[in-house]
Amino acid sequence: MSAASPTPRPVGDLASLSRTAAPDLHALVAEAGRRLRSKLLEGGRLSPARLDAEQHAAHALAWLSTYATAIGELAAYAERMAAEGRFGETEELLVRIGMGEYLDQAFSGIPMSQVETARLADLGLVAREAARFRTDAIETLIEAGNTPANRARLAELIGQTGGGVVGDPGLDETLEAIRTEMRRFAEAEVEPYAHQWHLRNEYIPLSVIGQMAELGVFGLTIPEEHGGMGLSKVSMCVVSEELSRAYIGVGSLGTRSEIAAELILGGGTEEQKARFLPRIASGELLPTAVFTEPNTGSDLASLKTRAVKEGEVWRIYGNKTWITHPVRADIMTILVRTNPDEPGYKGLSILIGEKPRGTDADPFPVEGLTGGEIEVLGYRGMKEYELAFDGFAVPAANLLGEVEGQGFRQLMQTFESARIQTAARAVGVAQSALDVGLRYAQERQQFGRPLIAFPRVADKIAMMAVETHIARQLTYFAGRSKDEGRRCDLEAGMAKLLAARIAWSAADNALQIHGGNGFALEYPVSRLLCDARILSIFEGAAEIQAQVIARRILETQ
Repeated sequence: MSAASPTPRPVGDLASLSRTAAPDLHALVAEAGRRLRSKLLEGGRLSPARLDAEQHAAHALAWLSTYATAIGELAAYAERMAAEGRFGETEELLVRIGMGEYLDQAFSGIPMSQVETARLADLGLVAREAARFRTDAIETLIEAGNTPANRARLAELIGQTGGGVVGDPGLDETLEAIRTEMRRFAEAEVEPYAHQWHLRNEYIPLSVIGQMAELGVFGLTIPEEHGGMGLSKVSMCVVSEELSRAYIGVGSLGTRSEIAAELILGGGTEEQKARFLPRIASGELLPTAVFTEPNTGSDLASLKTRAVKEGEVWRIYGNKTWITHPVRADIMTILVRTNPDEPGYKGLSILIGEKPRGTDADPFPVEGLTGGEIEVLGYRGMKEYELAFDGFAVPAANLLGEVEGQGFRQLMQTFESARIQTAARAVGVAQSALDVGLRYAQERQQFGRPLIAFPRVADKIAMMAVETHIARQLTYFAGRSKDEGRRCDLEAGMAKLLAARIAWSAADNALQIHGGNGFALEYPVSRLLCDARILSIFEGAAEIQAQVIARRILETQ
């Protein structure tokens, strides 16, 4: 690559500027939040109707706050790594470019989607008013951040490594050992076969699931007293990331167990914990989550599937949709309305439905349950179904916690972990896109040169690495927050919101690097594009996620 290498500022200077810039940007978020909140108050309280009417502005606040949190984590990463003597040139460039780009976008416009941009003017801050928040530290980081020379040098360093995770992610030895073990398994047992599973719409082989169970994937965060490994949520992030890097379907198998275990740990009786958790941890029981209904989507308060008590069993009637891996699941955590007289969330409960495993030939070999497959673009390997319940029986003892009306509250307790895990899956998909994009850019020759020799291609590689690094740090931050026992729905939501957008961008850019070949089904990058697209939809669509983040920010001001 012919571009000149930059002369970076001393590490201490970058860390100092970053420490100053992060709170400066948070001050901008606080001012934007105050201005928006004043427009949404009615009788001294936030008006839901006004919040809906100002949805673009509210979501702009959510994105701005997410950027401020991401920049804060980049600053913390730089300081931490410098203190440990692990802040090399690659790490500095990742931070410098990321800081410069995201700070610049914060003032000029943040892409919420391809056609929607979050601007400060949307929040009542015109340019001359916003200028007072664009401090010297922020201005310096923008000017010396995402420059052509910095991008060229980073791309050069990436090219020299031959691929893989760019820079030191900042993990300790134990977590790095877990990453290495998962990467070794994924490279041997998943990556060589993933694309054919996708093209043929085949199930992930049970032999692969068995190996995952032996590695402890399904009991990773389940406490040791319940048969699990009792590891941290950050370890779950690392495992989910590496498995999703190989194939998102494999990475997502752990989500089924994570959600079920969180539900039972948080809301189950001691007998339910003893009966189900060890078998979930060992992989003996494969769970699936049965929450969503046709025409309700994220509006769980409108849920209609009902359960009627008949003696010692509950009988379920109704329809569910977008249920992942139900055919081969052994247990289903089912959100149902057990009290039709209670409106909204109050009448909801969770039942643990047990069933035999099915096959393609006989998907649901149990009375009262039928279903049809929903064909999908990507996110294959487990298969999506619409289910019909017509008297499906669940023992009364399988009412979660043996208490009615707590289903929504019990489900909310799982959302933090589920969204952190989804953010980690997004990081894995983004990393996979970087892997295949870089490989193709190095191998493909045009006009007598490899594609990576062309600045627009090198720029894509550099920015994919920078954004994947940002998503990774924000996801680890959310995982650490959960491990510390703090409420972290805000951090988890931000990680999921940003990582999903980054995964889609990375997959799109990797396909662009492939040119026409990227549009061919035979190339794995076509699968990555399909897989990445779902990430901003499930576990809370990006719009719902932004709404939740905005409401939390506005309510706490």
